[in-house]
Amino acid sequence: MQFPPHHLAALSQVLRLGSFDAAAAALLVTPSAVSQRIKALEDQVGSALVRRGPPCRGTEAGLRIAKHAEDIGLLEAQLSRELALDRDPINARLKVAINADSLATWFIEAMASVDGVLFDLVIDDQDHSADWLKRGEVSAAITAHDKPVTGCDAHALGAFQYVACASPAYMQRWFPNGVTATAAARAPCLVFNAKDALQRRWLELNVAPDLAPPAHFLPSTQGFVDAAVVGMGWGMNPAEFVRRHIRDGKLVPLLAQTELKIPLTWQVSRVMAPALAEVTRAVINTGRRHLAQKPTEA
Repeated sequence: MQFPPHHLAALSQVLRLGSFDAAAAALLVTPSAVSQRIKALEDQVGSALVRRGPPCRGTEAGLRIAKHAEDIGLLEAQLSRELALDRDPINARLKVAINADSLATWFIEAMASVDGVLFDLVIDDQDHSADWLKRGEVSAAITAHDKPVTGCDAHALGAFQYVACASPAYMQRWFPNGVTATAAARAPCLVFNAKDALQRRWLELNVAPDLAPPAHFLPSTQGFVDAAVVGMGWGMNPAEFVRRHIRDGKLVPLLAQTELKIPLTWQVSRVMAPALAEVTRAVINTGRRHLAQKPTEA
C-alpha cells in the first residue's frame, strides 16, 4: 500500500502540532484541505488515525503511519546527501526515546553535532525506552538493555553513574545514627516517576530489601537535584550533575563508594541504520566521552 506524500505530511503535522489549524498553517493550506487529506488517508487504511482534540492525538495506527512518514524523510535526506542534490537540510525528523538524565547531561551535545536532523524526543525511563522501539514508534532509543530489540542494532555507550545523596541537614535529621534499615524505611526519598526503580535498587544493594520509604515524585532531573539540596529527600542523582554540589558541601553521599552504574545502549532500527549513521556516530562518540567505560584489559 502506498500513501500519497501530501496525505502523510498532513497526518504528521496534525499529530506533531496538535490541531488541524496549526497543521494547515505549517503546510500553507486551509484546515479543510488538511481534514480532507486525513479523511482520505483514513479511508485508505480503513480505520481512524487521529483522535480529535484538543489536542489531536494519534491512534495506534496513526502513530505508526506518522512514524513511517518520518522514516521516509530520513531516507530521502540520506539519498539527497549521497547524490549531492540541493535540498532543504531541515526536512529530516528523527524520533528517539531517551531517559531524562541522559538528556540533561550529555545527549544535547550529541544532537548539536548533527546537521540536517530535527529531533523529536520521547522521555521515558531507560528500563522502558526499548518498548517504544518494539512498538515501532521511534527509530532509535537509549536503553538499559544490551540485548538488541528485534530488528535493531545495539551499540554499548558506557555506564551512567548515580550517587545516592542528600543535604547535610537532611542527613542529620533522618540518619543521625547512620543509614540503617529502620531509618531508611522512614526517611523521605525522591522518585522521578512510577517507573523509577533506582532508589529501590540502591536500597536493596546497600541497606536492606523490600523497603518502601515515603516518596516525593519529581519528574525533573534539575528538580531532583534542587529538592535534594534543600533537604526534601534523598535520591539517586547523576554523578556528573551533583559533583560540584558534593564538592561544595551542599550534598553528601548517603554511603561512601556505593555509586550505582547503569549501562546504557544506543539501539537503532536496522532498516534506518544507514540513514542514521551520522547520528549514531555522534551519539556513540559523545556517550563514550561522558559515560563510565569498562577498564581495558592488559
